Amino acid sequence: MKIKKPNAERVWKQFEDLAPRLRLSATDRVVYTHLFRHSRLEGRLQLRFSIPWLARGVGLCGNSVRWAVRRLIARGVLRLVERSKAGHVVEVRLPEQVPAVSIGPISTQPLCPNRTDHFEELDFLKHHALRRAIHLRERGRCLYCISPLTVSTRCIDHVIPLVELQDNSFRNLVSCCRKCNSHKSDLPAEGHLRRLYDDGRLTAAEFTVRLRALDALVAGKLPPPIRPEHP
Repeated sequence: MKIKKPNAERVWKQFEDLAPRLRLSATDRVVYTHLFRHSRLEGRLQLRFSIPWLARGVGLCGNSVRWAVRRLIARGVLRLVERSKAGHVVEVRLPEQVPAVSIGPISTQPLCPNRTDHFEELDFLKHHALRRAIHLRERGRCLYCISPLTVSTRCIDHVIPLVELQDNSFRNLVSCCRKCNSHKSDLPAEGHLRRLYDDGRLTAAEFTVRLRALDALVAGKLPPPIRPEHP
């Protein structure tokens, strides 16, 4: 069904104001712009696409694009209508349609790392108590290979490597074993899980559960336990 085409200049200005609030990366912005171009600017509310098609269109690797789509869905910029082996069907929302976000000047209030009213903006790598909260969330198990962890064998890992996304939020940090941290290197988490499965270190069921955990993580459904005033 054809819809009225939006004013592209107005949408671009609104999206530029919105993106910093939602902590969208440069990859997220490129992916949204490409999907917007092929949906709303063509008079369509929804778009069916595959990750390989999207990756070719924006000139990025498939894993980077896949995680960008997940983040955009998690933050309400895209609404997932259908996902199957054939690809995704999404509704590409205008910035003014993103839930619980108003368009206006960006706040200049400095971040306060010890207050939960800025929970989404906390740097969980910077403070010892916040790093400990990430370890507590995983309950003594490596998020990747599920092996038991001790204080001497555990470390913090970026789900999306720092070379791709400068993000130390709870959505992008996990507790893992040093072996996984070393072997994963600059691979996205999904690629590392696939390698663990191919090497026989994860069963098919464990692999599926780990992928779901990553989906929940990026959607913000796995917040670490921190105290209200002092993390």
